[in-house]
Amino acid sequence: MTEQDNAQRIISVNVEDELKSSFIDYSMSVIMARALPDVRDGLKPSQRRILVAMNDLNLAPGRGFRKCAKIAGDTSGNYHPHGEAIVYPTLVHLAQDFRQRYIMVDGQGNFGSIDGYPPAAMRYTEARLSHPAVEMLADIDRETVDFVANYDETRTEPEVLPSRFPNLLCNGSNGIAVGMATKIPPHNVTEVCNALTAVIDDPEITIDSLMEHIKAPDFPTGGVIYGIQGVREAYRTGRGIVHMRARTHVEQQRDKRERIIVTEIPFLVDKSTLLEKMADLVRGKVIEDISNIRDESGRDGLRIVVELKRDAHPEVVLNQLFSHSMLQQSFGINALAIVKGRPELLNIKQMLEHYIEHRHEVVIRRARFDLAKAEARAHLLEGLRIALDNIDAIIQLIRGSANSEEARSKLIEQFALSEIQAQAILAMPLRQLTGLEREKIEEEYNELQQTIQHLTAVLASRELQMGIIKEEVGDIRERFGDERRTEIVYAAEEFDM
Repeated sequence: MTEQDNAQRIISVNVEDELKSSFIDYSMSVIMARALPDVRDGLKPSQRRILVAMNDLNLAPGRGFRKCAKIAGDTSGNYHPHGEAIVYPTLVHLAQDFRQRYIMVDGQGNFGSIDGYPPAAMRYTEARLSHPAVEMLADIDRETVDFVANYDETRTEPEVLPSRFPNLLCNGSNGIAVGMATKIPPHNVTEVCNALTAVIDDPEITIDSLMEHIKAPDFPTGGVIYGIQGVREAYRTGRGIVHMRARTHVEQQRDKRERIIVTEIPFLVDKSTLLEKMADLVRGKVIEDISNIRDESGRDGLRIVVELKRDAHPEVVLNQLFSHSMLQQSFGINALAIVKGRPELLNIKQMLEHYIEHRHEVVIRRARFDLAKAEARAHLLEGLRIALDNIDAIIQLIRGSANSEEARSKLIEQFALSEIQAQAILAMPLRQLTGLEREKIEEEYNELQQTIQHLTAVLASRELQMGIIKEEVGDIRERFGDERRTEIVYAAEEFDM
């Protein structure tokens, strides 16, 4: 190649314009394909792809566990080409019951602890899908969601999961993109399902009325939400600060000294870091009335013992700990999610509405798929019924034909059958000529007619569609509903009778 040819291939570009263009492309990639959850299923692409890869491996709750190395390898190789070292920490996060209010992955082995200890390597741990994850994937094979080509176009992957389980609000999300971040707290599934039902029943419901159902976030580590003003603000605007406190009580010792017992700590706080900071406060004489701090956590749960000096006042020491240690933390809610391909800040009602809209589309698409399947089967059975009513003539016709092609053509012509029906008659086994088999065909045909009638009615009525969504929400509440873990305490200045 000559120098002249090289010169012709060089394109002059302003560096500032190139940097701007490249950085915008990079930013959009991080925002859309890495850091922010989809409002419909509450999952980031990496999380969704892990669940899809586990579904491909048939890792249902009743089945055996598989090595996490296999799951991470399949996810990385088939769907998420960013390496197993990226996939495995995401898989671990989905299995940690102190990070997820309702775990998506049922893990076996060391998946880390609330102390901040790391999980074992993926060659040692095993996993399978949890029951809520199965609900996330329910009906995925019934054309309920769109599929797109994966990164190397060797297979397809779902754009979003059908998500019968309301994951975004129940498990929350946490992600840092470029120029924006999301931090959505977890909630109680019973409260979320009650709120969804309320929105279905009354689309004009106010956020204040919704807060009678969803009172506040419900963290997996329990604890206490101190003050509700930040929660109200977050539910109305999408942004607000929630103050979390550890759950504590005071015990009297035999020598008449008292000690503070911590049984639950704020969400996202590592216990080992908390203990270190508390010890630093005592060593630095910031808090002088503590004689000893001991960790007595075990199988029965978390238990931190703070022993006080003889004349110390527990309330004073507790207030000092709340002020200076991680026993009180703030959770800055920033409810940002991807809505129709764009990041949006959402209030609590908008999140519920987007979820209902998604489930509405899933119900319609599922009904269409089931209707097409039922009509195809009914069409085939109609042909078999015609054959059984004219069996002698059909046998004679088939025997008089030179080959199957001729027989099929004659059947279509003489009995006004479709090609599918004619083929089914030619493939019909002799046992279907018995009385019992004929009864089975009639019974199945009548059942299919009822199914077709019901599905046609569903597709024609928004009321029936909403009734199905409401029924499914009730089923989720029934199966996964549990007691609230995080207590709500109104601050004195907010108290409202």
